Amino acid sequence: MSTTPIRASATVIGTCGRWVQGLGAYLGLASALMVLIALFSLLSSHFLSYATFSILANQMPDLMVLAVGMTFVLIIGGIDLSVGSVLALAGSMISVAILGWGWGVLPAALLGVACAALVGTATGMITVAWRMPSFIVSLGVLEVARGLAYQMTDSRTAYIGDAFTWLSEPLAFGVAPSFVIALLVIVVAQLVLVRTVFGRYLIAIGTNEEAVRLAGINPRPYKVLVFSLMGLFAGVAALFQISRLEAADPNAGSGLELQVIAAVVIGGTSLMGGRGSVISTFFGVLIISVLAAGLAQLGVSEPSKRIITGAVIVIAVVLDTYRSQRTRRRN
Repeated sequence: MSTTPIRASATVIGTCGRWVQGLGAYLGLASALMVLIALFSLLSSHFLSYATFSILANQMPDLMVLAVGMTFVLIIGGIDLSVGSVLALAGSMISVAILGWGWGVLPAALLGVACAALVGTATGMITVAWRMPSFIVSLGVLEVARGLAYQMTDSRTAYIGDAFTWLSEPLAFGVAPSFVIALLVIVVAQLVLVRTVFGRYLIAIGTNEEAVRLAGINPRPYKVLVFSLMGLFAGVAALFQISRLEAADPNAGSGLELQVIAAVVIGGTSLMGGRGSVISTFFGVLIISVLAAGLAQLGVSEPSKRIITGAVIVIAVVLDTYRSQRTRRRN
């Protein structure tokens, strides 16, 4: 008796199961987002408005692209704490190129993004070459990048002007080009993760790196590439910030890494590696952004906002640990 129909049926059932599980995760995140929006709409008469959501959409792009990079980093079992400082370094490099060297806008932008990508590559190479925890390496890079940003700008904000403002000027429906670009990055990154060999390798590396190595695949170049992409996205985020502020601030991105990690973990990407979704990360960004905007409109003090945001992060980590333990028991 042929087993082909049985195998085909098992494949279909498995695919449908994964699809339903993924849809359930999206619905859960969407429900949490709707609850937040409903809550803040009840507590603040100004929250549920066109102006609020237009401002939200145009302030999120830097967090969105950084969260995409962090999703990939966490999927391979790493972490990058330097993204905020690398963002500031890229912005400082752009300001020096334009104001100090007289470069044009495009060459300066490319230089800033390339500088950020180079820093990310260095983080990945050190992590991989010496088998060091990326937590420690990126913590050191955080300090180095921030120090370089201070040196480049003499610890002062460099006002660049309106060279990049077209990125943040609202177009149709009050949405800026930066938001559209960030959305495209999310769509492409999700397709790369679920539809390409590269994406499958990343998930396999995060799940069991030794098994990947025994299968004849060298995981080291893929891990370095992921950190390079993280740096590149930090450079792009720097452009988005400069377009809004019309300036490069050496203090930019301070503490931003915590928001990025929070958004990714809330989206369901595992801190242990091997599991993640860019679309879910986008929901995490929306939840973090709506939470921050709602608390600001309610006039919640900065210390209280930090307490609430920190509590959300802890809850997300606890839920991630619970999911991981339940998955291990099921397997």
